[in-house]
Amino acid sequence: MSSPKKIALAGSHKAPHERETTGKVNRNETIEVTVRIRRKKSIESKLQSGERVTHKNYEKEFGSSQKDVDKVEDFAHQYHLSTAQVSLARRSVILRGSVSDMEAAFSVNLAASTDAAGNQIRVREGDIFIPAALKDIIEGVFGLDNRPVARPMFKISKRDGQIVAHTAAPQAFTPDQLAKIYGFPNGFNGKGQTIGIIELGGGFRTKDLTNYFKSLGIKKPKVKAISVDSGKNSPSNADGADGEVMLDIEVAGAVSPGANIVVYFCPNTDQGFLDAITQSVHDAANKPSVISISWGSAEVNWTQQSLTSFNEAFKAASLLGVTICVAAGDAGSADGVTTGATGGQPNVDFPASSPYVLACGGTSLIVNNGVVSTETVWHDSDTSAGGGGVSSTFPLPDYQANSNVPATAGFQFKGRGVPDVAADADPNTGYKVLVDGQQMVIGGTSAVAPLMAGLIARVNQQKGKTAGFINPTIYATPGLCRDITVGDNDTTTSHGGYTARVGWDACTGLGVLSKF
Repeated sequence: MSSPKKIALAGSHKAPHERETTGKVNRNETIEVTVRIRRKKSIESKLQSGERVTHKNYEKEFGSSQKDVDKVEDFAHQYHLSTAQVSLARRSVILRGSVSDMEAAFSVNLAASTDAAGNQIRVREGDIFIPAALKDIIEGVFGLDNRPVARPMFKISKRDGQIVAHTAAPQAFTPDQLAKIYGFPNGFNGKGQTIGIIELGGGFRTKDLTNYFKSLGIKKPKVKAISVDSGKNSPSNADGADGEVMLDIEVAGAVSPGANIVVYFCPNTDQGFLDAITQSVHDAANKPSVISISWGSAEVNWTQQSLTSFNEAFKAASLLGVTICVAAGDAGSADGVTTGATGGQPNVDFPASSPYVLACGGTSLIVNNGVVSTETVWHDSDTSAGGGGVSSTFPLPDYQANSNVPATAGFQFKGRGVPDVAADADPNTGYKVLVDGQQMVIGGTSAVAPLMAGLIARVNQQKGKTAGFINPTIYATPGLCRDITVGDNDTTTSHGGYTARVGWDACTGLGVLSKF
């Protein structure tokens, strides 16, 4: 059989890996890739109407068609690839095969390299190629390159290089204390709701959770771990990704202990991250009503196919009535970008920059006698500040039309502004948590995403229905947020960052949300 004519897959171009490649990838190794397929029909008119659909009806109306799946499988089987999994709702076909067969199927060259931690990874550069006949069917191919794509957005409070314990912190809070200080709806605990949490590493120990919630006098919530793409609940040490996992569970669980918590563990790759998002959004068994994401990276670090596919998954969440809360970043307006064309310039974090998520920024909080004394933009160093900025990828959404979002730095493009809301994230006024048996104080916008998820679970219980995509509501309803007007998050070398002001700003968004 002759090989089909191939074309470059739009948006698949990948920059070279920054570390040296050896070329000695094992071409007999079996790997899996996720192929994203188009919807049967456009979702846009349904999104504009504000209507909701059930999981079953979503798959029937907006999932991929079996006919398209068959065409993708026919192509894959020509190259000796097998089908590992198909989900019409998630619009995903997971293919399995050897590295050499994957290279032939997608006309790529995979090379071996190492990540920052010294782990061996596969990398590619340039475009992925697909049959011309599948040009309008395949929207993305993920998993050929498995370099890490995101970082956790938490900051451990340390003094002289040592982890600060609860008793040594000048001012720190348990999550339930913050819920009370911020005035979250009283008398509700998230009962009947499920909070989904996406983790790209680390793990939790049940003993820690038992001891932590016992110390708070709160009944421990039900916590379930789900494996995505061979990701696992794999706790290691307190200074690693476990800090992220435990922070997320303990914050969300302390705010809404009546909710079930489902943690989706996946590899830190574009494939793993995307598959965890689509699996959680379309999880018809556990049905999370709110999902917390505390991992991300600057927009410039993602391929266009990743930006598009993640955003489309968040659109699906909106239609299903699922709220997505995402940390806005912990490195201020530069978002940790030090090299390349935007090095030291304003950068915005993704997936927080998707217009279909609630982007969660950071503040520094001082409380006296249980009442907020001062609350300002979190900014304690050149590399430690609340993330925020303007997207260079996603256009200004309608709900921000009157928010005076500035133009994207260096462009005339009017982009989506980040964040939407904010709350305590300064590690110096952070959250008391227990990680791998160690008392710690942790901050970062990582804490704000699960805090907001806990709030939304409470509100869902209070109203007897899921809030879903709340951005249009909070922007259109004055008084829902307490405005933060002092401070800045400028970590750029050009002093092109952002300053708090009355109304929305690219430091703390609309301010602190406590009801809606």
